[in-house]
This record gives sequence, structure tokens and C-alpha cells, in this order.
Amino acid sequence: MNRDALFCDGTQDYVSPAEPAVNEKVFLRFRTAHNDVEEVNLLTGEDSHAMWKVQSGDDFDFYEIEWQLGTEPFRYSFEIKKGEQIWYYNRYGVSDHREDYYAFTIVPGFSTPEWAKGAVMYQIFVDRFCNGDPANDVEDREYIYIGEPSTKVRDWDQTPAARDIHNFYGGDLQGVMDKLDYLQDLGVEVVYFNPLFVSPSNHKYDIQDYDYIDPHYGKIVEDGGDVLPPGAQDNIHATKYQKRTGDIRNLEASNELFARLVDEMHKRGMRVILDGVFNHCGSFNKWMDRERIYEQQPEYPKGAYVSADSPYREFFHFFDNRDEAWPYNGSYDGWWGHDTLPKLSYEDSPELEQYIMDIGKKWVSPPYNVDGWRLDVAADLGCSNEYNHMFWKRFRSEVKKANPEALILAEHYGDPIEWLQGDEWDSVMNYDAFMEPLTWFLTGMEKHSDERRTDLWGNPDNFVGAMSHFMASMLTPSLQVAMNELSNHDHSRFLTRTNHIVGRAEHVGARAAEEGVNHAVMREAVVVQMTWVGAPTIYYGDEVGLCGFTDPDNRRTFPWGKEDKELLEFHKEMIRIHKEEKPLRKGSIKLLAAAHNVLAFARFQGDEQIIVVLNNSKELKEITIPVWLSGVPKEGRMERLVYTYENGYTTAYDEYIVQNGEIVINMGRHSAAVLKPIRKGEKLK
Repeated sequence: MNRDALFCDGTQDYVSPAEPAVNEKVFLRFRTAHNDVEEVNLLTGEDSHAMWKVQSGDDFDFYEIEWQLGTEPFRYSFEIKKGEQIWYYNRYGVSDHREDYYAFTIVPGFSTPEWAKGAVMYQIFVDRFCNGDPANDVEDREYIYIGEPSTKVRDWDQTPAARDIHNFYGGDLQGVMDKLDYLQDLGVEVVYFNPLFVSPSNHKYDIQDYDYIDPHYGKIVEDGGDVLPPGAQDNIHATKYQKRTGDIRNLEASNELFARLVDEMHKRGMRVILDGVFNHCGSFNKWMDRERIYEQQPEYPKGAYVSADSPYREFFHFFDNRDEAWPYNGSYDGWWGHDTLPKLSYEDSPELEQYIMDIGKKWVSPPYNVDGWRLDVAADLGCSNEYNHMFWKRFRSEVKKANPEALILAEHYGDPIEWLQGDEWDSVMNYDAFMEPLTWFLTGMEKHSDERRTDLWGNPDNFVGAMSHFMASMLTPSLQVAMNELSNHDHSRFLTRTNHIVGRAEHVGARAAEEGVNHAVMREAVVVQMTWVGAPTIYYGDEVGLCGFTDPDNRRTFPWGKEDKELLEFHKEMIRIHKEEKPLRKGSIKLLAAAHNVLAFARFQGDEQIIVVLNNSKELKEITIPVWLSGVPKEGRMERLVYTYENGYTTAYDEYIVQNGEIVINMGRHSAAVLKPIRKGEKLK
């Protein structure tokens, strides 16, 4: 039996309809080599059901069975027999034994937004992207945060300081508006913003007010008050900051600007994802008001830190909850002990839960019409696993009612399977089934640049094993919208990882992040990113050669006017290929070849195929690839769409002969190629 020819997955070619409704009938298919097996059986629970051969071609046979779904998840795998041989097939692949952990799963009624499947996403850390409105810049000593005054950085090109949290470069939403032509020309389809709501830090994961966009990102129409005098130790007299972030006219003007920005992006065919930080808020938050920002503003109720009679007292857990502990009760629970990040105490307050549900709905509804949420540290929310799941089930229900096309992505490290059962998150930021395995394979570096592992560098077993395991943890609709990043605001820049320097900027110096980087390996990574299953997500500046160790060094400013133009054009070319070639959106994926520092895989859908080949070694390689396993005709020709090599890349036409189902391709050092079959009757270019 030809084991390599056995294939099935959860895409529309093998499950029809691909996202079936509750109580709907579904057709399940399985592929074998032509006339190669005696029977194929569908296994579910303790039962085995014979499948029928419904299609027979030159190379493959397809077996099919109709199945009536109910309301519960349907789990299944396959048994394939030929004489004494018996093989089993599941999400992980071919096995000599049944492994129910990797069973295919269909959740009736679960679907992810069509627009997000394979969408080209772009992550913007707003303060470092573009300053379009200097009038809203944070001022020197506008307020104190974690013992240090806010600072306005006047040199856009200055690398972030080791203590960067209170330094502001001035990027804002007007800057994003000004650069929409750039994003559109790049080919971006979705923009994911790091948090935008009122917050005192430059990263804004310490929310001060969930109802409004920060006026320092939006619009300051009513300014006034004073910055703090030198030596000030608190924010009681930070009247300029209080005015800017508390005056309703600034808040409403900022929300209006954001609504206009989203509307303009929608007109250009771009979607918008917001960052939802609902596990914790910030000590500046109007519900807590530890900084006493709102205490002197009569239009705001007293915060839970300030008064025992605060309407928000139950929003937080106070270790000393006696009335005598007020005013100014600092005994609240902080996330991981951080008093700047008060943990939200949902179990004690149905009102808080409802408030956050309303926030979830507010921003995906008119007039803002945001297209989805990315959920920060989502598995940490609440004080128990049981409550966490209950919360996210309700959040999904509420948000999808408000906007059925909204996407819900979560930040998660480790196996997300218990949240990806079809009734909580749509998908995840894809660390375990993309960023991490690819980084180890191409660079041998840990994703923070904290460790170097030469045993994992170019190791195909580690790459294939990790990808297969973690991809098998996701339902197919989740996999197709997973956020596939090379870099982001929490990890070192991928280009920096290519130099193999272990360390952080405060130890080895920021300049080391740029030394000895390998653009050829970066291009290999982009090829995989733009051809793998999921939504390729570019972290702002990666496309123009921005470097940086882990945060805060990874939050350098966008180098307008100093871009790596060749890398930018390469990104545009790969994005064009990603968008034009149908299999790259929702097609199947199959590994075709794997050796030390060598990978070849196929994406295929219907009668279209794309072949991707990587040589990550420092030697020239002749690689033989069995392309017929993806449906490429056994005799014919393939054209090269792009080839990237040590000193650049080319889109010049070249073609390869397919003989007996294989191509032989010569690959240079640190190279990658993307190929597609030439169909009979197609003219040569």
C-alpha cells in the first residue's frame, strides 16, 4: 500500500459542506493511490462504517460516505486495509494504530469568518508607527508612571530605552490614516491594533477607560492644566493629564476619529481587529483610580481605591476588605502581583461581567464596526478554569450576536484545545503551530532570542512533529484564521533572530540586533509565512528590515524614508502570490520532503497546486520532490513563481520538468522557491 498517497483533512475538498450546520448532512471523503487499497472504513466511537469509491483517476481514488450530524461534536478517523496491511489515518497523519486524540472533529454550527481565512494581516503598535498629529503628543512630566515621569521622545530614530514604558514617540491614529495608501499598496487586508483605549503606558495593556480611545492617539480638542513640577511623586496635580484623558469632549472626539478611520479602512477593503485586555485593567483605571486621576473630577464616581462606597468596589478583590481600610485602600489583588495591573474580579461582580460584555459588543457595532477582537492573556481571566470557560462562551455569544462576522482570536501559549471546541475562541495567535517551530528550524533561536539550540536548527523531525501536533489541536476553521506571525511586540524581531545572538538589548546593546542578520533566511521565512495554512500577519516594520531584541527593543519606530526597499518589494511579491493563488487561502497542506535544513510542502485545492521548497543550509542542494502527491500530473512541466537566494530574489520565468511524478530542483544556499504546474494548453510566458 502506498502510505504517502493516503490523505484527508478538514478542508472543503474532504468535508462538504466544510462548516456544516447543526443537524446537517455532510459528505466525508478520503484519498488513496489508484487501485491501491481494498477497503476504507470510517471509524467513530466503537463503530466502523464502509466508505464507497466514488471517483477514480489516473493517480488517486476517492472514497466517500454521507453522515448525518447532530448537535454534538463529531469525531472520526479512518481505517485502510489491503490484504494483511491495516493503516489508520487521523489529523496527525498515517499510523499503525488508532489514536483518538488526533481524531478529525467537526463541530456542527461552528464557523469562522470567511474574510479572515488566509487574510493578510498587519499588526500596528501605534506609538511607534507614524506621528500624524503632534498636538496630541504626551508631554514631558504630563504624569508619573511607575515612579518616573512621562517623556516625549523628540528623536524618532532613537532606539527604545531599557525602561521604555513611559517614553512616547507620538504615533497616533492620524498617522495610521496618513499611511493607508502604504498599507493598501503593501496588500494588507486586516489591521490588528495593539490596545487603543485610554491608558498611561505606551503599550496600553493597562487600560484606564474601556469606553474611549486614548486622546493621545485620537484628538485633543480641549487642552489645559499643568504638567507636573520637577520632583513630583504622584498624579494628584497632573491636571493636564486629567484634562486630556478625562474631558468628555476629548474622549468623544477621539472615538469619532477612530470611527472615521475604520470607515475609511472598510472603504479600502481592509478589516480592523482591536486588542481586548479583559483579565486586568490599570491602576489608573477610573474604576480603581489608585492614581487619583478622577477623584477631583466630579462627573466621575469615586474609584474603588479611593472610597469604600465606590460603585466599583466589587470589581476588584481587596485582601483587606474592612470599611476601615478606606480611603486609599491599596490591598487589592494585582495580576502576577503587579499593583499597576489590578486583576478584575468577575466572580464577585455580575455588573463587571455585564460591563465587559457590553464593551465587547460596543466596538463591533455601529458607529465603530470593528471586525474582531484579539484577547490578551485570555486563559488567565477569572479565578477558576470553570469561570474562564463560562465567560468566553458568553463573550462569543454576545459578540457574534452583535456582529456575526466578528473574529475572536486569543493570545495563548501552550495547547489551546480546550478553548477551541467551537464555542469560545475562533482561533489563536499561532505561536505553537507556526512562530516557534519555524523559528527553531530556520534560525535555531528561541523566539525571544533568549536561547540558541543548534540541535533544533534545521531539524526536520522537530519541525514536522511540532507542526503536526499543534495543528491537529485546532479545528480546520480555526487553523485557517490562525494569526501566523514571525515577530510581534512580545518577542524579538525575526530578522534579528537570524544573527544567532543570544541576549537582550540592555545586556548586549541595541546595535547587536542589527549585526550579522541574514536577509536570505528572512526571505525564506516570509515564503513560508505567505504559503502556510492560516492568516499571515506582518508585525509593522518587519517588511522593511526593522530589527530588535525582545521588548521593548522590538518596539522601534517605523523607519520612514530609510526602508529596506528590496525586502519591501519582496513582501509585496509574496503577498501578491498569496492573494492570487487559490490554494493558499483555504487549500490542503501536505509535506512532500523533509531532511536536515530542507523542506518541501504543497498547498492544493480542487485541481490547483502550489509547491514550496526550502534549502536552509549553507550548501547547494539537489532536491527530488514527489509533487504528484499533491495532484500535480505525473508528466508535465511546472513554472517558478519566485525564487529567493543568498543575494536577492527573482521572479524571472523558469520551468521544471515533471517526470514520473517528481521534479528535481537545484537550490542555492538559504534559498526558497514557489512553483505551480503549467496546465495543458497554457501559453509559455
